[in-house]
Amino acid sequence: MTEARSLTSDVQLRIATLDDAAALADAYTRSWDHLSPWEPARPESWFTVAGQRERLTSTLERYKNGHVVPWVLVEADRVIGAFTLQDVVAGPFRSASLGYWLAGDVTGRGLATLAVEAVAELADTHYKLHRIEASTLKHNLASQRVLQRAGFEQIGFAPTYLYIAGTWQDCNLYQRTLNNREPGA
Repeated sequence: MTEARSLTSDVQLRIATLDDAAALADAYTRSWDHLSPWEPARPESWFTVAGQRERLTSTLERYKNGHVVPWVLVEADRVIGAFTLQDVVAGPFRSASLGYWLAGDVTGRGLATLAVEAVAELADTHYKLHRIEASTLKHNLASQRVLQRAGFEQIGFAPTYLYIAGTWQDCNLYQRTLNNREPGA
C-alpha cells in the first residue's frame, strides 16, 4: 500500500478504505450538480453509504489483486475528490488509465493538478508503470487543462467514446509517458 501524500498543508491523497463509504456518499451527493455532466448516470444507491461500501468492497478487492489503485483526496475529514488508476496492465505494456473527479466547491485551487502529478509520480516510482492514459469529454476544457499542466499530451480523438450524461460523447485522448526503462526494472 502506498503511503498518503500531503498535497497542501490541509489536503491529503491516500488510498481509499471501506471507512470512506459515508464520506464518498456525502461528496457525491454534495457535488452531483457539478459532476453529472461528466459522469455516467448513477443509480440512487450510488449516493448511499451502503452503495459506496459495496462499490469500495469490489474496488479494494481489485486493488488487492493489482488491477486498480483507488485514491481519495481528503481535506480535514471530508472527501473532496477521487483519483483512480484503472485497468493496470503489467508486462511489456506497463500502463493504466487515470480517472478522477473533484468536488465542485474546491475547484480552481490547483488540487486536481497536484493530485494528478502525485498519481503520475507514484505510477512511475511505486507501481513501475511506463505510461498512464486519460480521456476527457471534448468540451471538458478544465479537465484538459489539468492533464496538460500535469505533463499529458493529447494523442487522439475518439468519437462516441463514452456514454456520459445520457448520450454517447466524443472524447480527447491523452497520455503521459513516465519513463523509458525496461519492464520490471
